[in-house]
Amino acid sequence: MPLPTRILNFLFGRPLATSEERAEHIGPVAGIPVFGLDALSSAAYGPEAALTLLIPLSLTGVRYIVPVSFAIIALLGIVYLSYRQTIEAYPQGGGSYTVATENLGAEAGLLAASALMIDYILTASVGISAGVGALISAVPSLQPHTLGLCLAVLVLLTLVNMRGVHDTGVVFMIPTYLFTGTLLVVIIAGAWSAVQAAGHPVAATPLPLAPAATAAVSWWLLLKTFSSGCTAMTGVEAVSNGVMAFRDPTRKNAKITLTIIIALLAILLAGIALLCRAYGIAATDPGSPGYESVLSMLTRAVMGRGWFYYVTIASVLVVLALSANTAFADFPRLTRAIALDNYMPHVFLLRGRRLLYSWGIYVLVALTALLLIFFGGVTDRLIPLYAVGAFMAFTLSQAGMVMHWRRQGEAPLRMFVNGFGALITGVTTLVVFVTKFVEGAWITALLIAAMILLMRGVKAHYRRVAREIDLNRPIIPAEVTEPIVVLPIDRWSRISEKALSFALSMSSDIRCVHVITGETADSFCDQWENLIAAPLRASGRCVPHLVTLRSPFRYVLQPVVDYVLEVERETGYRKVCVLVPELVVRRWWEGMLHNRRSDLLKVILLMRGNRRIIVVNIPWYLERTEAAIASR
Repeated sequence: MPLPTRILNFLFGRPLATSEERAEHIGPVAGIPVFGLDALSSAAYGPEAALTLLIPLSLTGVRYIVPVSFAIIALLGIVYLSYRQTIEAYPQGGGSYTVATENLGAEAGLLAASALMIDYILTASVGISAGVGALISAVPSLQPHTLGLCLAVLVLLTLVNMRGVHDTGVVFMIPTYLFTGTLLVVIIAGAWSAVQAAGHPVAATPLPLAPAATAAVSWWLLLKTFSSGCTAMTGVEAVSNGVMAFRDPTRKNAKITLTIIIALLAILLAGIALLCRAYGIAATDPGSPGYESVLSMLTRAVMGRGWFYYVTIASVLVVLALSANTAFADFPRLTRAIALDNYMPHVFLLRGRRLLYSWGIYVLVALTALLLIFFGGVTDRLIPLYAVGAFMAFTLSQAGMVMHWRRQGEAPLRMFVNGFGALITGVTTLVVFVTKFVEGAWITALLIAAMILLMRGVKAHYRRVAREIDLNRPIIPAEVTEPIVVLPIDRWSRISEKALSFALSMSSDIRCVHVITGETADSFCDQWENLIAAPLRASGRCVPHLVTLRSPFRYVLQPVVDYVLEVERETGYRKVCVLVPELVVRRWWEGMLHNRRSDLLKVILLMRGNRRIIVVNIPWYLERTEAAIASR
């Protein structure tokens, strides 16, 4: 096995045949890390995002984190019930795009698709930046390297995800369950301490003093806090998008996975909110030198700063960074579904060596890297763009399900559940958009509009192509004629001999084009009669016509292209076939030793040509040994 192949197999795994797809399917145990990392890890930054907005209220603001968090948990329960029904109705994968398109029309589907794609890109960016933020919280000296660390984590995630869904689930299983396990221990131990201390536990290590209050509570501030906390709900749709990734019975396994994810997330959100209030933990300014994450303060307040603290923070760091995996799992599936409807390039339909829709991953990685670079890898700068797309997708999906059950005509209770879900998530979308508009939500709105225009343009292109190439009549024999063959020749060689032999086998009208630049002595015209014309004439074969073009400015390609276009204009119906001889070397570095005129000529002809101009490669493969050449 060649060394490059061994390296690829080591990094990405061996190529999988299509028949091996069933082995890549997963169960609930692996489904939680694959589809639930985004939702579960949001417990680490959702409450903190809400508490950060309450900093101006000092410790008074900590009291409001409990009602805000329980409002989010109630909303989470409504969305959970709605998506259980979506899984039941769409076992082939009922993401917002599919549900909205089938039940609300193409325009609603495009809105859902653009919102979801932007949400997945932000999911990857926020997850990675939040993970690096947790690391910097534990090791402040790494703060100058924030962006570099974010990009390094992105590369690592890409390598892991390129191995396929099954391997990804196995790799992410340990950090996912370590994260949930350690946080549950912190919540249980903290709750026990709070009960023992009659609701006023003492922190195991001193907590930073909250700054003095600089503002009074207001409904606007609470709405902004709620909208920031709603980032904890992103990723909930992932399971309904990826139902087909589960092994049989797919619907049952998908529902079990979704139930576990939602239950764990609700427990984590409630536990963190209640303990922050009990211990009086306020957020610190993410931009200040003394920044410490809420989970870091909570863990050391309950458990102290021993080995358990470092294990917990390490698990938070790893899971936050890996939470972008939800985007890696669902973004390619979403782009494939859109491409099936001709709203995205068909390259997103192609499956790679590990049965992945690889181009979806490539685009996700590129856009995530750009976003991280633009915002410097700082989570606080990315959060205002977040959640708008997710809740817009939630709303469209639930509204689509209402229309689905209405057509069924026999599910009033299900229709009520989805209708209530659509109403609540719609109101939440409006709240999130209004409260975050100035801070950055307007960017998300513009991106969604731009994505819709882009997808419409792609669809229009495919429609135009279909109109032009579709054919519903038989072939017309009268149009089957010999083409005019144009063969550029710079000198007589084995390469040009092969090309000329092929030309003679396909047409009797051959034009050999030779460009004279005047830079060096030209002997080809003198060789023409003896080496080409005379032998062909003697054998009774047709003799090609030699066309010599003079180029006073030493251009070689332009005179050939101009001649081809002139021949095409002179012939009203015959095809013009341009043969392009080229040398093909065996080693990559040998290609650097030869000019690439043939490649450039093909590009120019393809760009300036039309339907009657045909370009054909005539490759000459360079042999590896002198013995092979001598034997010819």
